[in-house]
Amino acid sequence: MARVSSLVITGYGTNCDRETAHAARLAGCNETEVVFFSDLLAERVALPEADLLLFPGGFLDGDDLGAAQAAALRWRHAVTRSGSPLLEQLRAFLERGGLILGICNGFQLLCKLGLLPAVDGDWFKRTASLSANDSARFEDRWVSLRTEPDTRCVFLKGTDRLEMPVRHGEGKMVFEDESLLSKAEAAGHVALRYVHPESGEPSMEYPYNPNGSPGGIAGLTDHTGRILGLMPHPEAFNHPTNHPGWTRGETSPLGIVLLENAVHHLRERAA
Repeated sequence: MARVSSLVITGYGTNCDRETAHAARLAGCNETEVVFFSDLLAERVALPEADLLLFPGGFLDGDDLGAAQAAALRWRHAVTRSGSPLLEQLRAFLERGGLILGICNGFQLLCKLGLLPAVDGDWFKRTASLSANDSARFEDRWVSLRTEPDTRCVFLKGTDRLEMPVRHGEGKMVFEDESLLSKAEAAGHVALRYVHPESGEPSMEYPYNPNGSPGGIAGLTDHTGRILGLMPHPEAFNHPTNHPGWTRGETSPLGIVLLENAVHHLRERAA
């Protein structure tokens, strides 16, 4: 069985790194390492050699200038000890088939880096972002989600309805313009939507849609299906007792099914 290695990137205000690493190990990753951004710059870790890259939730740089804005600039302009642009290492990681999962603050970073939605297949061209919730407050609640049936996203293979917690203040999807939103929808870049828990239909109703995201968009994938960004926290649902209704017999597929799918995909590819 092929070994799968994952890197969880932390530092500068990330606070869900340990939880994300725990979920990756439960999902079957053979090697999971929590690494600081500075480890990448010092070349103590070789980014392109990993199989799965995880950007956890948190409050990068205290959300100054907007969630993950400063971190995106750091990634764009950072140079490693030997003079290699870090962004080129990230590109090399993707070109050799690596998978990326961005959760909450990590999703915000992927959008501001331009890795999502990458509608024209152009990684690192920024066309979307996430803005303040319509409620104008931090939302901490469980939500119902629907996987888009025709999604190419490898993380969501075989999934349909999911439940996970959200905890964010800036989760509303915004696109460069309306035409880009339409193009992203038509090209299958919308991977997850907030839905009404009873009807299962995409919802703009609060609190089922906790941030006012158009079309109930909760997660995006790129043109390859190997990058997923989502506002809900799959790593926070790693055991049945995490579910708020577990004592009443309520349940849902665990959030770590996304990571299990990633591990399965990587092992199939290696075989």
